[in-house]
Amino acid sequence: MQRVQRDLNRFRQIVRGQIKKNLRKYMSQGEMIGRQGKRLVSIPLPQIDIPRFRFGSKQAGGVGQGEGEVGDPIARGDPQEGEGQAGSEPGEHIIEVDITLEELAQILGEELELPRIEPKGSKKNIVSEKAKYTRIRRVGPDSLRHFKRTYKEALRRQISSGLYDPHNPVIIPIHDDVRYRSWKETPVPESNAIIIYMMDVSGSMGREQKDLVRNTAFWIETWLRSQYKQIEIRYIVHDAAAKEVDKETFYHIREGGGTRISSAYKLCDKIINERYPPTDWNIYPFHFSDGDNWGDGDTEICLKLLETELLPKSNLFCYGQVRSMYGSGSFLYELQQHFEDDDLLATSEIARHEDIYDAIKSFLGKGK
Repeated sequence: MQRVQRDLNRFRQIVRGQIKKNLRKYMSQGEMIGRQGKRLVSIPLPQIDIPRFRFGSKQAGGVGQGEGEVGDPIARGDPQEGEGQAGSEPGEHIIEVDITLEELAQILGEELELPRIEPKGSKKNIVSEKAKYTRIRRVGPDSLRHFKRTYKEALRRQISSGLYDPHNPVIIPIHDDVRYRSWKETPVPESNAIIIYMMDVSGSMGREQKDLVRNTAFWIETWLRSQYKQIEIRYIVHDAAAKEVDKETFYHIREGGGTRISSAYKLCDKIINERYPPTDWNIYPFHFSDGDNWGDGDTEICLKLLETELLPKSNLFCYGQVRSMYGSGSFLYELQQHFEDDDLLATSEIARHEDIYDAIKSFLGKGK
């Protein structure tokens, strides 16, 4: 069993190494999202396929099971013409390895050198008690009896009293030898977080842009879930007007209309004020748009909302500007100029899937 465990641990280290080596590729291609189950993700990794015998039913046909008589030659006849030439290179075989989201988050943090998040304000003082079985005591229920410690106590007693016979090493515990596992309650910080995703769904935001948002959001959630005991997620879509929707609608709603970013920021602020007081929640708004905002001073309204309402209430506000088929607007530039030295705002341009890796590091690398 020890050898099997060593081999298993070595295999898991190889898997971790492969994931870290190809993490940028996974993040850019979104291969993991379609393989996500309950707390598990299937990772496609190259492998060597070892040939092996395969047994099938007798009705499946094959040598000795088809038409013909004993002694008939096999595979003789006119050669048939085919297309192309025989290949000389081996094929690449794929194995899917399950990994927990917690372990994936750990790999993400190691590779991107993400600092652990410290909850802000009074939220870091919310604690709960967690029991760990780290103690041994003389009384307890039979279900918690510690066999190894009981055996050691009986052995120690028999040796010290001269009852131990090395030629007949029978160890019989008595009542005073029995030991039981016991627990110790330790305080554990219990912090909650709310993620508010906002996405521009105007006419310039197509399917490719939504895929960029979906892939980026997967990695954001993977990391933040490893940092907080409880995560809630809310979704807002906006064109010229904003509304709260469910996850399915958020990623599949059809695009159309103009863009008024301030409508999303006003709705985000309303949701925070009504449901998630900043004294009890760690708040993470993420906004994705192509940056082409409607005129008539709407960008100035957004900057004012961020400065006076959203940033003071948030652990971190992140803006990702994706590139649409019509190019990108100037909203990213306006944010960077206005909040040049503000640590509560993180921005990134996500023009292609390859940019997701750098966007996640920019968003989450501050440890807010």
